[in-house]
Amino acid sequence: MIYLLLSILSSTAIFILFKSFDKYNVNTLNAIVFNYLTASICGFLFSQKQLSFDDIITSNWFPPAVALGALFIMMFYLMALTAQRNGLSVASVASKMSVIIPILFGVIVFKESLGFLKILGIVLALIAVYLTSSVSRESIRMKRAIMILPFLVFFGSGIVDTSINYFAPDDSIPLFSSTIFAIAAIIGLTLVVIKRVKEKRKIHPRAIPFGIALGAVNYGSIYFLLNALRVDGVETSSIFTINNVAIVALSTLCGLVFFKEIISTKNWLGISFAIISIIIVSLV
Repeated sequence: MIYLLLSILSSTAIFILFKSFDKYNVNTLNAIVFNYLTASICGFLFSQKQLSFDDIITSNWFPPAVALGALFIMMFYLMALTAQRNGLSVASVASKMSVIIPILFGVIVFKESLGFLKILGIVLALIAVYLTSSVSRESIRMKRAIMILPFLVFFGSGIVDTSINYFAPDDSIPLFSSTIFAIAAIIGLTLVVIKRVKEKRKIHPRAIPFGIALGAVNYGSIYFLLNALRVDGVETSSIFTINNVAIVALSTLCGLVFFKEIISTKNWLGISFAIISIIIVSLV
């Protein structure tokens, strides 16, 4: 389970870096672009196969990789829009509850088991994600016109997790991951250039080191997760459940320790449910 642990730590580091952007006044879009550039370079460097552009574009997994690269940028935009219009907690819940989509996909497509204990663990996991991410009702004012955003985040995040697991080739995981990040980087650079020309915005130098650090852990989160999913005897549903719940719980604790965030009784109850669900799913 070392791959799963490294994936959880890498994903948690992503949230910590995002949280640090406001503190150090880092331009988010610029950092995201350098993040994708770094992540793609990491993938190409760690690839054990000889790199060939022709082999990449003619491979069976290239079209899905292109689509996923575009989806990565789109989901980042939707997440930001949801956080701005609906509230941060709504965006977080919609993103993390999407774990149910790859779990159901594993059960339906891969015929994985779905006994009582696994169902109980999954239900507790979803409750844990909601409780851990929730804030007071007074701080969130929903409007019917923007209710569609959380649903788009929910289904989009679930499609990303499911597609990465389904299309990733067992013998080319680093190359597959780096191609996705490279496509996202190209799209991101295009957006930066457009903004540079239209709005005359300059690239913020401070975004470079933060983007590089973000890219390293971002690549690690995907690479380690894909390797964890390919460990013999471990089911997709268990990996995704443990991964997502552990990230929520650990991120909450990091917010408490490093950023002095206030954790409510409901949040602590969610963390407790997360630990229980991880134990249940791990033992099934």
